[in-house]
Amino acid sequence: MPRRRLRVLTWHVHGNYLYYLTQVPHDFHLVTDDGRTPHHSGCSGALPWGDNVHEVHVSRIREMEFDVILFQSRDAWESEQHQLLGAAQRALPRIYLEHDPPQEHPTNTRHWVQDRNALLVHCTHFNALMWDSGITPVRVVEHGVKLLSPAAYRGERAEGLVVVNHLLRRGRRLGLDVYLQVREQVPLSLVGMGSLELAHAGGRGEVENHRLAEVMAGYRFFFNPIRYTSLGLSVIEAMMVGVPVVGLATTELANVIRSGDNGLVDTRLPVLVEAMQRLIDDPGLARAWGERGRRTALERFGIERFVRDWLAVFDEVTG
Repeated sequence: MPRRRLRVLTWHVHGNYLYYLTQVPHDFHLVTDDGRTPHHSGCSGALPWGDNVHEVHVSRIREMEFDVILFQSRDAWESEQHQLLGAAQRALPRIYLEHDPPQEHPTNTRHWVQDRNALLVHCTHFNALMWDSGITPVRVVEHGVKLLSPAAYRGERAEGLVVVNHLLRRGRRLGLDVYLQVREQVPLSLVGMGSLELAHAGGRGEVENHRLAEVMAGYRFFFNPIRYTSLGLSVIEAMMVGVPVVGLATTELANVIRSGDNGLVDTRLPVLVEAMQRLIDDPGLARAWGERGRRTALERFGIERFVRDWLAVFDEVTG
């Protein structure tokens, strides 16, 4: 029996993730407002949105029919579902997609979604471990990545690449101090929104989504300086290109990289620096680590597996 095509109402919170999510063969309706304010920007940016992605203005939501409401922010759950949705829409199957680990306290934070009739979806097993999800049923759907343009590892630039948005503003949690300390010993470039604020320390500016894989491919290695976050999509994208990854052995990354095999992770900065220097000196080692990392990414984070997992989640809540 063919699967019913669902109408999913959601918000634009993380652009790349939303693009990957819309590879699921359902219809996604993105909340918009007049000012295209954060989380209400619809099909914004340069991503190649498919014809299953639609915009719906806040003024029209109550008159429309949906099958699932997919929340992605605390404000949408606590405020907007009451402001924008009618009673019948609030009674529909509801999923909350949590993108991050807890910020207030790493282990003792109760998630604000406390509803036995909702489903809380985490994007890493680490995140699910750290949140106190209380009475809400939990599922984990690991990331899935589909490169926007084909790219193959070259590694001709004997330096590392860091991809973090607004690193100067976000500071220690995202590894600003780690980046600056390591860059004193190993050549590193930084790209991402706000990176020109660190132009004096390797900031190169923002790279468009469709160009990022090709830019990554030219660097000898990818460095992830982030102490505490979810598993960054840019890490997986680098792996899919075949760029070897070096990073802190924290959060989910410690369960993705096998040190000395498909990259290297550690909590000791001298060990990370030594590994980066080895990759600069030995392009063959960099290519070998990167190729094994590419196979890991394709097997674990392929878009086909991601789509299957999300189809199962939607089937569960609507069945």
